[in-house]
Amino acid sequence: MLYERRHTRLISEFGGLSTPMPNFAAIYMIASLSSLGLPLLNGFIGEFTILRGTYEVSIKYTAWASFGIILGAAYLLWLYQRVMFGPVTNPANEHLEDLNAREYATLIPLVILMFWIGIYPKPLFRYLERPVQQIVEQVNPGYYGAERAAALVYKGRLESGRLPAANAMPGMSMPSPAKDDADPRNGSGQMPAMPGNVPATPSEGSPRLAGPV
Repeated sequence: MLYERRHTRLISEFGGLSTPMPNFAAIYMIASLSSLGLPLLNGFIGEFTILRGTYEVSIKYTAWASFGIILGAAYLLWLYQRVMFGPVTNPANEHLEDLNAREYATLIPLVILMFWIGIYPKPLFRYLERPVQQIVEQVNPGYYGAERAAALVYKGRLESGRLPAANAMPGMSMPSPAKDDADPRNGSGQMPAMPGNVPATPSEGSPRLAGPV
């Protein structure tokens, strides 16, 4: 849009454009913040998911990617400051036309999409899930194999009526009982009486209970 008005892309040819073009400066700010990954905008969702996936493969690559995000934010803010802020240094920019109706019709839906994807990206993830899985299978064929095998084993045990072992359930591990706690019976081979419990077999001389307990 600036090129259509000035026919140049040199940063030095601009400066202080927020004065003659305030609406363009506002939308340009939203687009810049989206590109640098500000939360609630679409760029943040893209960067976060990429970093999350990279972290599962290599912490080193994740650190380099984070450093790249910092550099990207620096140059975007530097660009915006040079082009939009400050006084109008070039007389050719003093009377630039702000956004027209055609440009509003083009930019406003894009701004709505930026916020929609940044706040509620689930519908897009639903469509992207299968292509992403295909790419992962091509790059790392065994990535989903172990997970699917464990899920099938777990499902088969449930259908057969057998409960899976504790170490077969993801995220659960049951400690083995200690030697002293393995059998709660006392030396006589009987379970110790707990407060409020009635012995299963009454001893001689003890009254028998009638009726349901």
